[in-house]
Amino acid sequence: MNNQRKYYCNPINVNYRYQFNTVMHSDVLQVGREGADPSLICYQGKYYLFASMTLGVWVSEDLVHWENHRLPDTLPLYDYAPDVRVMGEYVYFSASAATKNCSFYRTKDVVNGPYEEIAGSFPFWDPHLFVDHDGRAYFYWGCDNTTPIWGVELDPVTMHPVGEPKELIFGDALTKGFERIGEDHTVMPCPEEEVEIKFQAMMEQSKEAGVELPEHLIPKVRAFLSNRPYIEGAWMDKHNGVYYLQYAFAGTEYNIYGDGVYVSDSPLGPFELARNNPYSYAPGGFFPGAGHGSTMEDVHGNLWHTATMRISKNYTCERRVGLWPAGFDPEGDLFCNQRYGTWPICVEGSAQDPWRNPDWYLLSFKKPVKASSFEEGKEPELAVDENVQTWWRAADASPGQWLELDLGKPCDVRAVQVNFADDKIEIPVPGRIRSETDQARYIEEAAVMTRWYLEGSVDGEEYFLIEDKSQAQSDLSHDFMVWEKGVMLRFLRLFVLEVPYGQPAAISGLRVFGIGTGEKPAVPVFRAVRTGDLDMEITVENAGKGCNAVGYNILWGHQPDKLYHSYMILGKDAQRIGALVKGRKYYVRVDAFNEAGITEGEVTQAAI
Repeated sequence: MNNQRKYYCNPINVNYRYQFNTVMHSDVLQVGREGADPSLICYQGKYYLFASMTLGVWVSEDLVHWENHRLPDTLPLYDYAPDVRVMGEYVYFSASAATKNCSFYRTKDVVNGPYEEIAGSFPFWDPHLFVDHDGRAYFYWGCDNTTPIWGVELDPVTMHPVGEPKELIFGDALTKGFERIGEDHTVMPCPEEEVEIKFQAMMEQSKEAGVELPEHLIPKVRAFLSNRPYIEGAWMDKHNGVYYLQYAFAGTEYNIYGDGVYVSDSPLGPFELARNNPYSYAPGGFFPGAGHGSTMEDVHGNLWHTATMRISKNYTCERRVGLWPAGFDPEGDLFCNQRYGTWPICVEGSAQDPWRNPDWYLLSFKKPVKASSFEEGKEPELAVDENVQTWWRAADASPGQWLELDLGKPCDVRAVQVNFADDKIEIPVPGRIRSETDQARYIEEAAVMTRWYLEGSVDGEEYFLIEDKSQAQSDLSHDFMVWEKGVMLRFLRLFVLEVPYGQPAAISGLRVFGIGTGEKPAVPVFRAVRTGDLDMEITVENAGKGCNAVGYNILWGHQPDKLYHSYMILGKDAQRIGALVKGRKYYVRVDAFNEAGITEGEVTQAAI
């Protein structure tokens, strides 16, 4: 691996296809890009990444550079949550369909096929195949707020169930804070007695209106009234004889979408909640969300976790794919490092350190920025606020609209990420809406282009070209460039030449990383107070009083040396953490960061 192949930056830098979605029972059309629910496998020395609504597979030899390959239309490419796993010499593929029996497909050549169909015998949503060390196959599925994650053994030849399915995991937001829905878990679960009162009142209103609620919808209505969490997206791994059943919680549209984990000494349970939960959780920073994913061992024996990140502005399922280092600690706790999960991440091969701190720091947060034009409410400043849900938008779609960032002084720039946003795409559907599936949509098959170039300057007078994508034959909405030896820059000017469907240029993040000058932050002084069974409040007391921080990383865990969870905050000095498990003690550390580096705080137990 050469020097230019060492770093990536989440979300994964691949082409995310556009979708044209019809809202149920209406003529409303929602348009945006999506990639979600990723299954990542290592097969014959290469990495294959499958995700929902992409029509293809991304292939890599290094987890850094990815190539897109179209998959055959004989596969259920319009069904959500493709699951992919290796069994014997074959790669097995399946996807979700709640109203029909779901088939399995297998191949020895992922890119070229052919794919052999194995007829399904039952419907499922969010499937997952696991092959044990003894060759026996197990299958897990479930995606609901009323039903559990299910599991069953499969005949590895027919792929039919062996025995009856077992109920393995149910949601419980009253004891697991991280399962609560809403931004930052702000929607509280409703006690059953209150649900019953609300339900009876609704039934009375329906009766008076002459409307009868169908029997099969009653559990759904009760779940809605109780604010029960969705649990979904199962994935299984085995380590030292222990089975780790991972699952997604809370809801894909929220910043707290993540993955929990249960453990057992049997692939079909019974399971108990693992000590380290949630396993994958990234609610803060530029691009939050880390749920419904997969865990994979690379060719060097390193563990990686890939999962869904959320935008959810154009429509609920506007999502992307992220990748983070993971591992098992000496006591068998499964962890994932997402402390600086949307900063450049180094891939080190056989020497991979899952807890390695970033080599470069964020230089662009809230720096002065100006543009050729902008739409009211979409000012240039929104391109540097570290929030993927806000963006600068040019006043019109003329080519050459530009955005200029001033770092304030010459800096040693090592990497830039250019994040394009979609806003108000109002065009006819370029293909046929497929309505025979569970969710009617069209996924763009034509090649669309994103073209731009980036200039730099030390003094604001003389500019030079630092990246040229003016002739690019690709649509990379989160493009990432690395200059490992560094480029001295104060000004960066991005010219947008072409975006899909003739949209005005829109940038949610012109993000610059490197090594700044000056002193690292002072050690942060903070308070960590348990405010309930499931919550704690973290306050940095010396923020702005000599701490000299751009932001903070709040770390916590069930032991002082296992601070595996994190929440990055910028531009504020306090944060409620709502992801705790009832009855457990927690230890907290707050680290401060700025453009010159990271300063660790002291570990303390959250006070009750």
